[in-house]
Amino acid sequence: MTNYEAWMAKTATIFAPSSDPLTLAALVLPQASILEVASVLDPLRSANRPLGQETYRWRVVTPDGRPAPLTCGIELPSLGPLSAAAGTDALVVIAGFRQSQVATAPLIRDLARMAPRFAAIGGIDAGSWVLARAGLLNGHRATVHWEDLEDLAAAHPDIDVVPNRFVIDRSRFTAGGAAPATDLMLHLIRARHGPALALQVAASFITTARDGHEPQISDAAPDPRLDPRVAAAIARMEARLDAPETTVHAAAAIGLSPRRMETLFRANVGMTPGAYALTLRLSAARRMITDTRHSLADVALRCGFSSASSLSRAFRTRFGIAPSQLR
Repeated sequence: MTNYEAWMAKTATIFAPSSDPLTLAALVLPQASILEVASVLDPLRSANRPLGQETYRWRVVTPDGRPAPLTCGIELPSLGPLSAAAGTDALVVIAGFRQSQVATAPLIRDLARMAPRFAAIGGIDAGSWVLARAGLLNGHRATVHWEDLEDLAAAHPDIDVVPNRFVIDRSRFTAGGAAPATDLMLHLIRARHGPALALQVAASFITTARDGHEPQISDAAPDPRLDPRVAAAIARMEARLDAPETTVHAAAAIGLSPRRMETLFRANVGMTPGAYALTLRLSAARRMITDTRHSLADVALRCGFSSASSLSRAFRTRFGIAPSQLR
């Protein structure tokens, strides 16, 4: 057991050796991702096979007890509303787009009221926002999807927000998205039943578990299909959305001429460096417009545009709709 694993084992209630059955309630909000739901539940289902019994059990609940519409268009059946989670050992909130709308004030109040009934409570992706709004992450380390790290930290200064894949702090656990949720569940299985079972479950999905303290996005492991120099340039673009570099400066930083960098980008991603950087910035702006309440002026500033009007012009050209209409 690594020092990191030992620390987490000491600070969490369900992440410790045990052969007792564990029942988890998954509170799935509308517009969550089916991949995130599967990443939480399927490793547990897979672990039950070699164990020969239903050691891991789960219930799917939704805010109103009705099927939850997921981002892919599928409706996920539910056993009932949040109250149907009573009696389970742990609750995990799985949320994605528009959490500020689908996690209503009554749901937040019910979540805060019911929290003491669970040995552990977790959040996947935007589920961390839901827990934060209920005051359930105050004084804890936590993570959220990398696109929301800065906003969550600013909105909830009582939370120690970190860019890890997943975080376990005492009776709270959070994961940044679908792949980190799989890592989290594999860690749970390893903590309770040992590394052999966790390896067996990982192998069934043809994957390997990554540690929670690893970053959600790592420059050390770029897409192997990309030329390393293009990957390095893209990493610089992603880190500088609010202050974009010129192609000349970006090329010089990675030891290329502007012409060579443009040639590599056309061959690898089918567009110029400038066009790709603009795509990243507009995609980030679109997410902020649909998923946050930031003003258009703030979105423009965060995405490297000189003003809301310049953002609006570029946005309409790319998406065929004004930012204000989309919101």
